[in-house]
Amino acid sequence: MGYAPPYPDPSLPPVRVNLYSDTQTKPTRAMLEAMLVAEVGDEQAGTDPTVRMLCERMAALVGKESAVFLPSGTMCNEIAILTHCRPGDEILAHRTAHIATSEGGAPWALTGASVLPLDGAGGKFDVATLTASFRPRTRYAPPQTLVSVEQTSNLGGGAVWSLALLNAVAETAHTAGLATHMDGARLMNAAVASGVSAKDMAAGYDSVWLDFTKGLGAPLGAVLAGTAAFIDAAWRWKQRLGGSMRQAGISAAACLYALDHHVERLAEDHENARVLARGLAQIPGITVEQPETNLVFFDTSGTGMTADLIAGHARRRGVAISTMGKFRGRACLHLDVDRPGVEEAIGVLREAARASLAA
Repeated sequence: MGYAPPYPDPSLPPVRVNLYSDTQTKPTRAMLEAMLVAEVGDEQAGTDPTVRMLCERMAALVGKESAVFLPSGTMCNEIAILTHCRPGDEILAHRTAHIATSEGGAPWALTGASVLPLDGAGGKFDVATLTASFRPRTRYAPPQTLVSVEQTSNLGGGAVWSLALLNAVAETAHTAGLATHMDGARLMNAAVASGVSAKDMAAGYDSVWLDFTKGLGAPLGAVLAGTAAFIDAAWRWKQRLGGSMRQAGISAAACLYALDHHVERLAEDHENARVLARGLAQIPGITVEQPETNLVFFDTSGTGMTADLIAGHARRRGVAISTMGKFRGRACLHLDVDRPGVEEAIGVLREAARASLAA
């Protein structure tokens, strides 16, 4: 991201509308109360009842045998890769995938596996592109062991992979002898937007995870799911990487609360994204990508200002957005941004564009 997160800065006003990321959500009072009364134990020893309940719920939600609670989504991705792959292996994923662009080169650094970037609109690739990327299985080529998809695709504009495409990609990968992994950071956004269950979306994938710190509003935690054997192997990597915890039920309670109270309301974020997109589309010089979920991407090149300059102008007026390129801005809708906040953000960004065009 090209524009710094909205960290406290005494020279700037407080952030009133935080569209920087859906990771900026704060736990609600009711979520904090659920955390306060959570029954806890030693998560590393398997005696935390709240963590066990969360993992059982998640395994059922995505239709897998077992699950493991982890501190972050990035750790979910990397433990899945460490479990599926060996040094020298090759992973097939879209060129904008989080594992390739936003995890510090972790597949290369931790596993010794490389990511072969695939092309396709909206952060998605089709079966023809996947098939064309398959290498001959000779000693000269890196072993291709894993196909990874990201649901929704962040840098693809929050786009949703259709069930038909997910199933076709998984079938093609399995037929070729490759395992499949789903980065489900915003999986529930995809499920709410499409009406397709998370279980159906994940059916063809050997591993899948869900992040609770984005639109679901929890302060910490993600859950990785797969077969019982896969999760047993993943636990060894969790131990090695320092992901094993103690009284983690406090955090798991927030995730359980989110499953009970914050899933259906994701539709509000999607509607607010559409309202924001319509408002931004009316600003001269700004071109908007039509949102499918809670992410709104827009191009500022017509204003004569880079996205960073637009973001800086907005931040000085209490609105935080992020940038994904020289002219590409991103606004994330979540449970801490209401309709008045959307209207305020539209006004601030309109003011920034007008100032540039006037100059």
